[in-house]
Amino acid sequence: MSQSVLISACLAGFPCRHDGQTKFDPALLERLRDDELVPVCPEVSGGLGIPRAAAWIDGGRVLDRDGRDVTHEFEAGAQVALSAARAFGARLAVLKQNSPSCGTRMVGTPAGRAPGMGVTARLLASQGLDVRGEDSPW
Repeated sequence: MSQSVLISACLAGFPCRHDGQTKFDPALLERLRDDELVPVCPEVSGGLGIPRAAAWIDGGRVLDRDGRDVTHEFEAGAQVALSAARAFGARLAVLKQNSPSCGTRMVGTPAGRAPGMGVTARLLASQGLDVRGEDSPW
C-alpha cells in the first residue's frame, strides 16, 4: 500500500546541500518507488541559500563554519518539514544521515561526527513520525 514519505530533498536528487551538490540515492528511491515522496530541504526552507557555509551542531546551537549562529533558520526549516509531513499525512521520514538538520543517529559537530539527532529529525521524531536515515535497514 502506498504511503506519503517525507524525504530529504538531496536524497531525491535536488542539488540543495550546503555545497550545491546532491546526495542522490537511486537505491533508496527504488525502495520507495510505490510511495508518494515529499521532498524537503529544511535548511533551504528555513531561509539559507545554496551554496551556504557548512554548519554543525555546537551544544544547543547550530553554527556555520564562519561562526554565524543559524539556529533560527534550522528551527524554521524543521517547522516547514513538520508542516509538509502533516499536510501530506506522512508518518515516515527518510532523512540524510550526518546532517545537522536531518541526521537521525549521527550529526556533524566542530570536533567531527558524533551521536545525535539533527534539528529536523529531532522535531519530527518528537511529533511521532518514524524517522530513519537513508542507511537504515528496512
